[in-house]
Amino acid sequence: MSTAKAISPASAAAALTELWSPRVLAEVDDAYVKVAKVKGNLAWHAHPDEDELFLVLRGHLRIEMEAGAVELGPGEMYVVPKGVRHNPVADEECHLLLIEKRSTLHTGDVVTEKTRSLDEQLRPLPGE
Repeated sequence: MSTAKAISPASAAAALTELWSPRVLAEVDDAYVKVAKVKGNLAWHAHPDEDELFLVLRGHLRIEMEAGAVELGPGEMYVVPKGVRHNPVADEECHLLLIEKRSTLHTGDVVTEKTRSLDEQLRPLPGE
């Protein structure tokens, strides 16, 4: 008997009740697959040793960087290279899938009131 269960990242992101509070859905080798519900801006920060993949599931996301900004719509993704200062911004509610190394700190080299620890990100999803 299999205990395998398919996961819908879109449904998982929609079920989140907190903004800017990613949740881990799965682990692939040394990376976490996360979902988040966001609105407003997070914080200017960098991840000195890790790349960060953003995939928009719903809504629109602008990733501001010192060299310019990238606009993402549903189904579009962008990888912020390690060491690049960035600030994710969503003018309206946006649902994201993120892929990050397990060592990636939520807000990188800064701590704000929105920063979430890995323990917080590993909490069960609402309804689980």
